[in-house]
Amino acid sequence: MRDSIAARVGYYHLNLYLTGSGPFLLSGHWTTARTWPWAGEELRIACVGGGPAGLYFALLLKLREPGHDITVFERNAPGVARGWSVTLWDDLLEKLYSADPESAREIEQASFSWDTAVLEVRGEQFVDASGRGYGIQRQRLLQILADRAQAAGVHIEFNHEVTSASQLPECDLILASDGVNSRIRDEAKGFQTDVRVGRNKYIWLGTDKSFTCFTTHYAQTDRGWIWAHVYGAGAQSSTFIVECPAETWAGLGFDTMPHEDCLARLEKIFERPLEGHQLIGQASGGTSAQWLNFRTVTNKHWQDGKTVLAGDAAHATHFTIGSGAKLAIEDAIALADNLQRHGEVGPALAAYETERQAATTGPQFAARLSAQWYESVDRYIGLKPRQFATLRRRRRSPLLPYLPPRLAYWLYPTSREIPGARRLRTWTARTVITAYNRLHVAR
Repeated sequence: MRDSIAARVGYYHLNLYLTGSGPFLLSGHWTTARTWPWAGEELRIACVGGGPAGLYFALLLKLREPGHDITVFERNAPGVARGWSVTLWDDLLEKLYSADPESAREIEQASFSWDTAVLEVRGEQFVDASGRGYGIQRQRLLQILADRAQAAGVHIEFNHEVTSASQLPECDLILASDGVNSRIRDEAKGFQTDVRVGRNKYIWLGTDKSFTCFTTHYAQTDRGWIWAHVYGAGAQSSTFIVECPAETWAGLGFDTMPHEDCLARLEKIFERPLEGHQLIGQASGGTSAQWLNFRTVTNKHWQDGKTVLAGDAAHATHFTIGSGAKLAIEDAIALADNLQRHGEVGPALAAYETERQAATTGPQFAARLSAQWYESVDRYIGLKPRQFATLRRRRRSPLLPYLPPRLAYWLYPTSREIPGARRLRTWTARTVITAYNRLHVAR
């Protein structure tokens, strides 16, 4: 895998050198083959939020145009991160190596990899070869990006919370990368933000057990089903996200239960996969994890004047598709690319908006279907374990909610043998996605 990535990176830099279309790496230093289209103009840029989107954008643009004055404003102290770990995949790792090999190498070395997914329900396990994935502690990922950005000349103001654009110094561009509850975005009013609150309850925890594959464990209680999404983040830690219907959450008493009692109850429920290990309810920030309802965020516009969105401020996709960090980093790459390609901020932001809205529509649609499937677990949990596992893998199908579960199970494994069945599924899926796109644009 590494040889393949290295070859692609080498071709990438050679192509940029020959065409003069971008930066290339020479003797460990970034340089250019031609003058940038900014023709010497230096931009003052403020990035609000020191997550993956803000830090990676600042790093890439500073590497490509050292003259730009870029400052990242982060509300937390250095080394403090909310949440446990994030997932990366091979395709994103290749993009990281193409954009900045140095930070990509550090990220890969700090990551914990797996190549299988395991689902366990009613004591039966089902293994799926899902492709190579990586888990990295969020705190470590942000540290790598922050150190690399500062070494490139980016200013980072830690312990500096920005709640309004009026608090920022005069600048040419504001990147709102301050998360799902972005105050910069909400203050502007021009993005036409839509927020949808999911029905299920979830809590983002950690554990001191290292899970060697991406696993989902379903546990039955006297108040209903509850499940955990688990993936390794290192040799001694994993992320452990617990999810359940609101009725189960209330029936088990989690709505009134003290935090420590909640952890103890969950350790008992998931005693089998934890194997005596403990759940951890506090990340590096020291704040106890809370039960939440997932908030899906979309925006009709991604730019408003000189302010532009990236990461969860632009799109929050359900955690069950594992694409949050991937989409945020891809936003950063695209924004840096478009600022490089265009000679003015306005056209660059317009091109970025068009490109990223098109690129994120598919993942957003898939995430919505995935979230809806988990909100309808009771519809499928009565199936035999193998049938349940099969439909769980097919949860992003737009047809699944409209088919009786047993019929859906029968259709999917045999669709290759049924004349026209695959074409019908493809046509229906495209029709549903097209309708979704039109409704999204109409909002």
